Amino acid sequence: MSKSEKPSKVNLPHEASHATILEFLIKQFPHVPIHEWKQRMADDSVYREDGTIIKPDSPYQPGLIYYHRQVSAEPTIPFSEEIIEHNEHYLIAYKPHFLPVMPTGVFVNECLQQRLIKATGNTELQAVHRLDRDTAGLVLFSTKPDTRHHYHELFGQKKIEKQYQAIAKISEQSSPSVGQKWHIKNYLARSTPKFLFKNLESADETVKAQYAESLIECTQIKSNKALFKLEPITGRTHQLRLHMQHIGYPILNDRFYPELQPKSADNYEKPLQLLAYCLKFTDPVSQQDVTYHAPVTLEV
Repeated sequence: MSKSEKPSKVNLPHEASHATILEFLIKQFPHVPIHEWKQRMADDSVYREDGTIIKPDSPYQPGLIYYHRQVSAEPTIPFSEEIIEHNEHYLIAYKPHFLPVMPTGVFVNECLQQRLIKATGNTELQAVHRLDRDTAGLVLFSTKPDTRHHYHELFGQKKIEKQYQAIAKISEQSSPSVGQKWHIKNYLARSTPKFLFKNLESADETVKAQYAESLIECTQIKSNKALFKLEPITGRTHQLRLHMQHIGYPILNDRFYPELQPKSADNYEKPLQLLAYCLKFTDPVSQQDVTYHAPVTLEV
């Protein structure tokens, strides 16, 4: 059994009406089996802010509670992260393929944030944006709560430039030219299964969709592969993967697009060929212009 070292937290609202806290948690997290909550409580892994242990029969009372996620077997990702920059207000790290940024699914401690907390000793470290687990590249972390909002605003107000690299297969019948560019403006909506998305040319009231915009350029061609530079203007889930599919060049080794592959163990020999290569922004605290690059590149 692997137990998360850093607790998750949830606020119990005043307006809710439940007999017990367990009843609230079951309704709040329908994907978590009841027996898992009972086991966490039996292990004293659910508690109030003052340290009071919560049991299955603990009556419902509003307020903040903490809990530790547990999984029976947590995979170990055999690739290393790298700290690119670490200062008083932020940390830039390189995330390898297959490693999640935050705890998710069967991963509770084997994630970039927890690895960096161990490496730095800073329990206040927090990612201010995400990368898909399959994607490698640079991730920005805030190192202290009192300036964290400034770094969140870099993304919320589109004050940060991001560059990615991607590789796609090409053929004689379907090949881009070096220097060819695309400016994609469309909408992304949930698909089936619900963790997938789809491209839409326009949005209407019947479909909940989000506007998505990317710049794409082919920069190199070699044999049956092409290298692309991607600059997302918006930051939607799976945006670059979908936009590469949209222009007819789905990313190499993509397990989701254009067709969902059967669920299987990670194939470390075939990582998704997508890399968050560059972050460029004006540091909102120091007002200095900074640019960071990943320690690796994709090569065709």
